Amino acid sequence: MWGPAPGSWNTGPWSRYVALGDSFTSGLGDPEPLSPGGMRGWADRIAEELSEGRPDFRYANLAVSGLLLREILDRQLGPAIALQPDLVTLSAGGNDIVFHRSDPDRLAATLDAAVGRLSATGATIVLFTGPDWGDTPLLGHNRGRVAVFNENIRTIAMRHHGVIADLWALRQLSDPRMWDPDRLHFSPMGHHTIAAMVLESLSVPHSLSPLEPKPMPAGSWRESKAGDLAWFSNYLLPWMVSRVRKRADAPPLTPKRPEPGPVSGS
Repeated sequence: MWGPAPGSWNTGPWSRYVALGDSFTSGLGDPEPLSPGGMRGWADRIAEELSEGRPDFRYANLAVSGLLLREILDRQLGPAIALQPDLVTLSAGGNDIVFHRSDPDRLAATLDAAVGRLSATGATIVLFTGPDWGDTPLLGHNRGRVAVFNENIRTIAMRHHGVIADLWALRQLSDPRMWDPDRLHFSPMGHHTIAAMVLESLSVPHSLSPLEPKPMPAGSWRESKAGDLAWFSNYLLPWMVSRVRKRADAPPLTPKRPEPGPVSGS
């Protein structure tokens, strides 16, 4: 759905976009010093496209890294509704499923009630399925729970007339270059690809040209046991320890865009 020159299309009926979630939505893995919080991410990229030729467009991103589903809803749902958005993206539950082995049906029941509140505002709601970590060492054992949660998310979206952004079906994510070296978050290329998919799910033409990654050389992280060990030692293990031993003097994490504003500029 790309091709027309920027500014030559209808970017949709939305003028006030609010993003809710965790590190996935805050843009971790897509560093950009000029973006609030030093990260760009798929949500920023979507807002950039939707704001093309729309000086009245406003965007807020309430996402905070590391939050569980209940924490996201407790901290972000009320403020999001108060901002009176006409477009909301909500991704939550990944940390619960992958690192806490939470029951996907119970998570879905909690999510369902929250989506009902958002839908009652009249805003367009976009929900995300989880990606397929099936080929990722140590994370692949969660594949069944992720699949069950995804089916629940599709049912919730149907019940509340929401839109599904289907990461599970996004086959481009099987390319390791779509992922950050920590294998938990997406790279700039991954965020770019996800942004294009979300816009297409919303039936919005865009200028995000599909990327054509070169074939991966032999010995990629999918085959390398040494690479698996280094990944566990350098990324996954420190992340797990940080979840258990939080520093008392660590500053609280805050949303990077707590108030709706222009996508660029202030």
